[in-house]
Formats: sequence, C-alpha cells, structure tokens
Amino acid sequence: MGMKRWKLTLQVAATYVGTVVGAGFATGKEIVQFFTQYGELGMVGILVSGLFFIWLGSKMMLLSHAIGASSYQQLNTYLFGDVLGKAVNGVMIVILFGVTSVMLASTGAIGKEQFGLWPPVGMIFTIVLTYIFIAKGINGILMVNSLVVPMMLSFAFIIFVPNISYFSLIQTKPDLTLVTQWKWAVSPFLYISLNLALAQAVLVPLGSSVKDRSVIKKGAVIGGCVLTFMLVSTHLALSNLPYSFQLDIPMSAVVKNISAWVNVLFTVVVLGEIFTTLIGNVFGIAKQLQSFLPLNDKQAFAFIILACFIIGQFGYAQLLEFLYPIFGYIGLAFVWMLCIKKEKIS
Repeated sequence: MGMKRWKLTLQVAATYVGTVVGAGFATGKEIVQFFTQYGELGMVGILVSGLFFIWLGSKMMLLSHAIGASSYQQLNTYLFGDVLGKAVNGVMIVILFGVTSVMLASTGAIGKEQFGLWPPVGMIFTIVLTYIFIAKGINGILMVNSLVVPMMLSFAFIIFVPNISYFSLIQTKPDLTLVTQWKWAVSPFLYISLNLALAQAVLVPLGSSVKDRSVIKKGAVIGGCVLTFMLVSTHLALSNLPYSFQLDIPMSAVVKNISAWVNVLFTVVVLGEIFTTLIGNVFGIAKQLQSFLPLNDKQAFAFIILACFIIGQFGYAQLLEFLYPIFGYIGLAFVWMLCIKKEKIS
C-alpha cells in the first residue's frame, strides 16, 4: 500500500472516530451510562461494541460505495424501502437538527465557562470555523478530523497509563439489579445503534467518495480499534472513581487529579469532539436538504448553520428527551437492517 493510500486510510479512520465520538464521550457521561455502571461486565460490553464498530462501520461505508449513495437518505431508502425509508429520513433530519443546535449552543456555554465570553460570541466563532471547513466538502471533514482525532487519542493514552494496573476493576461494584435484569447485555447494542445511526450522516458520503474498497475496510478496522481503545481507557479511569455515577462531567474529576495542563487538553478535546460532530451533522443535513430544495453546497451550509444558531438560543432539552427514545428504536432497526442486508460488490 503506497503512502497516498495509507494517508487516505488514516483519514478515513480519523473521520470515523471523530464522527462517532461526541461531547458525551469526552465528558465520560456516555461511558458511565452505557458501560461503567455495570462494573466488570461493562468491559465485556465495550469489547462487543468494538467488534460491531469494526464490522458495521465497514459495511455501512462499503454498501454506500456499492450503491453510490451520496447521502444517508439514499442508504436508508436502500435498507428500508421507499415508504419506511422516507419515515426514517424524516425523523433523522429532525434529530440531526436538534443535536446540531445543542452542539452549537454548548460551544457558547463552554466559551462562557472557560473564557468568560458572552455565549453568542462562542457560537459565532464556532460558526465561522464550521463554515470554513464545511465549505471544502468531504475534504474539509477529513482535514478537521485528521487534526482533532490525534489529540483525542493522545488524551486517551494520558488517562490510560495511570490506570493500567486496575484492569481487574475491583473498585467498581456493578448495580446488581441492572446486572440481573440483563441490561448490561442490551446496553452495547443500544450504544452501537445510536452512534452508527448518527454517524451515517458522514460515513455514507465518505464511503461513496472513497474509490478504493481496501482503503474503506482498513480505515474502518483502524477506526474501530481506536474507538475501542478510547472506550477502554475512559472506562478504566472512571471505574476508579467511586462517585462517577453522580457527576455530569465525570472526566473532569479524573483530569483535575493529573495536572493543570491535562485539564486544558481536556477542554480542547471536548471542544474538538463537539466540532467534529457539528460539521459532520451539518454536512449530512445539507445532503438531504439538497434532495428537495434547489440549494448549492454553500447556501445549504449557511441555511443550516443559521437555523441551528437560532434554535440554539432556546432550550431544546425537552424536545430531545422526547425524540431520543424514538431515535434509539430507529437506530436499532437501522443496525438490524445493516446486519442482514447483503453487501453488493461493485
């Protein structure tokens, strides 16, 4: 494999990681909810999730490559058929708008908390950066993930090393009620379904734009392995924090015990993970809007960012609380269809 193909492979892997990893991952709240609360069984769930990330991430991109899907709308129509596909796509665009608005609003909150900025200033700064990168299309997404993901991986190593000796996870006692109800066994599949359903906004056009199938396969394997390592490192760190279940941002309690500069890196990583998710969602929404509105790329990007900025001025939490359970079920249906659909070889 030549250097050019290896570079593209690593870009695909970085984009996969950057798309899946969001603010909930960086703060540790996601990992606690889906894995750490189950103690040692949480590690089993992480390994199951890792295998599915490798398999289904690759299959999603290869299917998109085979059918020439330029947007997740086309992949869902292929998986579910015309009628159900339209329903799934309708819910997808609402959820993506909601998640993107909240992501944008969170950058304003972080700007206020960390730098004392008026929230709209942080949001506008993020909007400018988003537009600069998103205007470059899929190449812009590859570029920003190639910059941000190495920082994420470095941070994962920093929190992993001090916790190597705690692989037994004896400091974390699982909730026995949850274990006996077998919720720990269902949790990895819910985690996979939510993340892969959201990730299709970027992974579908990425899969169709990469012409080399071997690059897609290797990129998905590397990306899946990196995601698994990041899950493991965060899980280990949080497993040695007895009160992690009670915190909104459990990773902040971990990093403040390491050093001040690691705390700064943590803030940068959180912002980076929000940013990669933000540009991925904007790109995915744009591709769907263009299927029924006469907009070019830049017009679609500007329209979406402006709409999300306006929505981000208001509380959106209640709507998301209502939509997320629905999205979870659709995500499970999406993963099931992805599992059973035979891959077309172009």
